[in-house]
Amino acid sequence: MSHLKPKYLQAGTAQDRWMVSYMDVLTILLIFFVAMAAQSLERPREKPTPAKAAVVSPKGPERPIVPEGRQKLLNAQKTLEQHGLDMRMEPRGLVISIPQAVLFPSGGDQVSSQALPIVAHIADVLREIPNEVSLVGHADAVPIHNRHFKNNWDLSTARSLNLLAVLSHRYGINESRLSVASYGAYRPTGPNDTPDGRARNRRVEIVILDEAAPI
Repeated sequence: MSHLKPKYLQAGTAQDRWMVSYMDVLTILLIFFVAMAAQSLERPREKPTPAKAAVVSPKGPERPIVPEGRQKLLNAQKTLEQHGLDMRMEPRGLVISIPQAVLFPSGGDQVSSQALPIVAHIADVLREIPNEVSLVGHADAVPIHNRHFKNNWDLSTARSLNLLAVLSHRYGINESRLSVASYGAYRPTGPNDTPDGRARNRRVEIVILDEAAPI
């Protein structure tokens, strides 16, 4: 039967059909990858996001915020330090301690002329701030009794009052800002059994009150 092809020809034809299908698949895959590559080239490249580094302030640790009223006292202290005054900052305010030997003669209550330059420096600072001021008299434990003062309470109070008069009348500090207190011998800063200790206890404290502190 001449119309039948030999088996080897039939097998060859099937093989050719398989090869054609395989080439079609390869062509499709090639087209797919070319399209993907072209698409990636057209898309703008995103910049890589850098890793966030820990932010370190070049200024170092932040300083605590100082209230405005307290800052005024610190400025006053810095100014008065130039005159060698004995000062300390307390919760009630800036305490300026002036020995009796600087302000008053022994056993007296009148501000000496030698003390006026020091009082003037303090008055200059008081004019720059609105704070109220307390003048606190202190004495040692040695009893005093003369025709002017019957005890140390009287003496330390009189010294505070006379210092108030000098600040207000001579240097123009408003009296409404000033007040007077006296502790006699009951707030010593040194021992009363030595001359040096008693000299430290005889003093007047000019206290520039902190605005936030109770008066």
